[in-house]
Amino acid sequence: MIEVGGCKRCVLDYTVPELFLDDNGVCQYCNIYDNLDQLYPISQEGDSTLNDLLQKIKKSRKRNYDCIIGVSGGVDSTYTLWLAKKLGLAPLAVHCDTGWNTGIAVKNVKNICDKLEVDLATNVLNWEEFKDIQRSFIYASTPDADIPADIAILATLFKVAKKEGVTYILNGHSFRTEGISPIGWTYYDGHYVRKVHKMFGKVKMRGYPNFTIKDYIYYVNLSRIKMVQFLNYFDYSKDAAKELLLNDLDWKDTGGHHHENVFTHFFQSYYLPVKFNIDKRKTKLSAQILSNQIDREKALEILNENVYPFDQEIVDFAIEKLDFEKKEFDEIMKATTKSFRDYPSYFNLITKFWFIIEFLFKMGFIHKLIYVKYKTLIDLR
Repeated sequence: MIEVGGCKRCVLDYTVPELFLDDNGVCQYCNIYDNLDQLYPISQEGDSTLNDLLQKIKKSRKRNYDCIIGVSGGVDSTYTLWLAKKLGLAPLAVHCDTGWNTGIAVKNVKNICDKLEVDLATNVLNWEEFKDIQRSFIYASTPDADIPADIAILATLFKVAKKEGVTYILNGHSFRTEGISPIGWTYYDGHYVRKVHKMFGKVKMRGYPNFTIKDYIYYVNLSRIKMVQFLNYFDYSKDAAKELLLNDLDWKDTGGHHHENVFTHFFQSYYLPVKFNIDKRKTKLSAQILSNQIDREKALEILNENVYPFDQEIVDFAIEKLDFEKKEFDEIMKATTKSFRDYPSYFNLITKFWFIIEFLFKMGFIHKLIYVKYKTLIDLR
């Protein structure tokens, strides 16, 4: 049943720790993609669903804004902001500054907000505290060192939404271009962040905007704030979006996928491939295969002929900015790799009380993508 090379339909392989194939040699992430493709159809039915959503967002407006959009200066978030304005929404742009912005990204954020006449709220994290959290995850030797930023961004968006009386947050992620990140490559929850930092950190966690189950209940269940996967409603092409931004909005290319953030550039191009043999291009290329933007043979050619390129200057800069000595960091890179399973997290709790998760999903309190990703691991436990 299992083929050595991995999935026959996409390019995910056994570098994904929990990958399993069905009798046709197709992985579970292709099946997740198909489910999402039905959930977000690009058709007349999809147009009707989108129109209903837009009307709900507009009617929800209480004060100045009807939605919150996180902006990083990259393609997806910038295009999401442009699209929201084009469709008549009244967004507030929110930026979480983790200390790793490139100059181009900063200019892109300011420029797009000025051109679209959109207000911008910025949350600047305490660098010494946040650096200590990131260092903790590198000491932990898991492939999740980027999740402290993801959680801080998520928490910032919900906090601002609550403050402004906004009930919709529009997310700029598209499963058709980004794919579904395997949970064994990227696992995150607030308890996990807190425990890893407690084990390896030195600076007390005070101002870091964590996002725990308590926060989820407060913002999602009690305050009724909704995270909408906005780009999933569109036949989204990153190349077409980039062309529009370059030609019409004076946007500047940051130079690569997620290169608007120096740490993410370092993390995806060097830290993950070298230490964990994780190539995140596989999820992106798999999504493009499934959305007919590239054929599988071409995707395999890209992966087989081109090692994930990294910039040594970026690597050296990141190591220095994180206050690692070169010798110490080299030892960390050689240390035994671990996973989120080696540390406390909500996962054991989720496993034990899965029947509650099932109920909350059926009641609409948990997004389908989150539900399916966790169910994948539940089935394999």
